[in-house]
Amino acid sequence: MMVKQHMLFTLYSICGIVLKDILAVSGGHGQFPIVQNMTVTEGGIANLTCRVEHNDNTSLQWSNPAQQTLFFGDKKALRDNRIELVRATSQELTINISEVTLADEGMYTCSLFTMPVKTAKAFLTVLSMPKKPEINGLTKPVLEGDQITLTCVTSGSKPAADVRWFKNEKEIKGAKEVNASGKTFTVKSSLQLLVNRHDDGVAYTCRVDHVALIATHEETTQVLEVHYAPYVEIKHSIPAPLEGQYLKLECVPHGNPSPDPVLWTKDGGELPDLDRVIVEGRELTFMSLNKTDNGTYRCEATNHLGTSHAEYKLVVKDPNALPGPPDHALIGGIVAVVVFATLCLIIVLGRYLARHKGTYLTNEAKGADDAPDADTAIINADGNHAHAEEKKEYFI
Repeated sequence: MMVKQHMLFTLYSICGIVLKDILAVSGGHGQFPIVQNMTVTEGGIANLTCRVEHNDNTSLQWSNPAQQTLFFGDKKALRDNRIELVRATSQELTINISEVTLADEGMYTCSLFTMPVKTAKAFLTVLSMPKKPEINGLTKPVLEGDQITLTCVTSGSKPAADVRWFKNEKEIKGAKEVNASGKTFTVKSSLQLLVNRHDDGVAYTCRVDHVALIATHEETTQVLEVHYAPYVEIKHSIPAPLEGQYLKLECVPHGNPSPDPVLWTKDGGELPDLDRVIVEGRELTFMSLNKTDNGTYRCEATNHLGTSHAEYKLVVKDPNALPGPPDHALIGGIVAVVVFATLCLIIVLGRYLARHKGTYLTNEAKGADDAPDADTAIINADGNHAHAEEKKEYFI
């Protein structure tokens, strides 16, 4: 029946061409249909419009990529409930295709039945949205030191989707692979991880971007649960414990699973005097310290992956034996004594140098005291004129 109807419309079209040729209507050669390409997302509505600026009542026709006539003027030619007429005039033919599928993609033709027939082609592009991504390869829990591969997969996209990885909202790079399946694509992206304790609680997100996802994206998140052996630290409430003070030691174990309960010991044995020393959960409390509390306190934590401990050496001091503040008067006195001694040393050294110089000058004139006259004194003096240059001394 559909074939017969299509043949009928084709015959009608040929008759229309012959009729127009017989009537020899003027102005037909200047007419030309105008169309536009369309892009629509799968499942949406495609609006195909064909216009002509000047028309002499010549009919317009829309045909699909298979060259099947959809509408000839206001007459529907193809039985498809998804195809509807929007407007049919001498200057416009507009139709809608609802619930568009990938099979609807292709070149659509608008024909104006003048002599010769004039056509315009519009390409309908159909986008296919990617499916929500899935993350594979993650088992819970993961042990510290394990090497795992996370794979994000999204299928059904056209064109191929873009897949990105985020570690706690910070983008990281994965290995991407694209495979075609008919008109759509399957996209995979993989991450290889060497897991450590710092990955515990880290969120890995696979995010899919696509041209059909306007101002949004599809994503899936997986949170790692990493099991690891414990490690321990001890926190104390005061830095320098004194007799009579209150002291609290807190054992802080880190591990997954949580290593509860913890074990407190002193010097490798049990805790003494449990009336004054209170153990409550992870806390060890001394209500009033004394020197008998001195020793090494150990906190030990265990889970199924191992055991760890930390130690705190307690030394209780007598508050009365603590050194007082520095005596500034004593320090000033010491400085004054040092300055006085320095001055005395300078004076003594000066006197010594002056006396040494006088003795040297006296020795220069030795032998002149017993001379009867001046000439003899000069001759008898230590040294003579001939060696005068050798005895010169210069003092500065």
